[in-house]
Amino acid sequence: MLGYSRQAYYKQVRSRSEWLIKSQKILASVQEIRQELPKTGTIKILEHCQANWKKQGIKIGRDKTFNLLRERGLLQRKHRRSKPQTTWSNHWLRKHPDLTKHTTFTEPNQLWVSDITYLELGEYWCYLFLITDAVSRKIVGYEVSRRLDTSSALKALQMAIDQNPVTDGLIHHSDRGIQYCSHSYIKKLGKYNVSVSMTQTGSPYDNAIAERINGIMKNELIYPFGKLHDIQHAKIRVQKAVVKYNEMRLHQSIGYKTPESVHLSCKPTSVLN
Repeated sequence: MLGYSRQAYYKQVRSRSEWLIKSQKILASVQEIRQELPKTGTIKILEHCQANWKKQGIKIGRDKTFNLLRERGLLQRKHRRSKPQTTWSNHWLRKHPDLTKHTTFTEPNQLWVSDITYLELGEYWCYLFLITDAVSRKIVGYEVSRRLDTSSALKALQMAIDQNPVTDGLIHHSDRGIQYCSHSYIKKLGKYNVSVSMTQTGSPYDNAIAERINGIMKNELIYPFGKLHDIQHAKIRVQKAVVKYNEMRLHQSIGYKTPESVHLSCKPTSVLN
């Protein structure tokens, strides 16, 4: 009556049933990843799961994955937050030149980028000091503190120095905040023969990698797991977030690999090219 053969009708029914089963497997994989990385994007989920899905006979592209997650309300939305000021550059201390312009960095421990961001503690704030390797994107040093001071920045720097080889030609790049321009911070860098580089304007693009890491840490790996109650709670949450960031989260900028794997796969050189 409808112009379809019995064979075509049952083929369509089987196809819908098969897709229902496959879609449930896809959604289960997404939910499993999002238990640990709640804000990871769809492209990274595809990179995580494509090989496993292929073994199960599931062939699905980017657009169809987006549509499936959109139907189930599983696409991620970005939210903007107001923030306190973490950088004060209107000070009398020396501001160093930018050494990163027109320079190519190809190995870990050639360029470290530093920045400070805030974390909400109810009605109060604490501060997260981060040092990231620009090539591997690995967080090599960090500190959580209630104080926006040089001593906290020095703790993050000391962690980076203790856990990574300080090679000849290593550059430390930051904004012109008073913590990074302080005599004690510059002295510590000089002790290990680390060159000092600073942004020349207030634009976040001058320290884009560090700014990007701030957003990933807060919006993907810290805030999605609930509110922070106090400074100790924040330190525990940040410690877990750093492990997930370094060892689990895939990064598009490094070929959908983890920072830890890239950091370990490259052999650091003694002198910058």
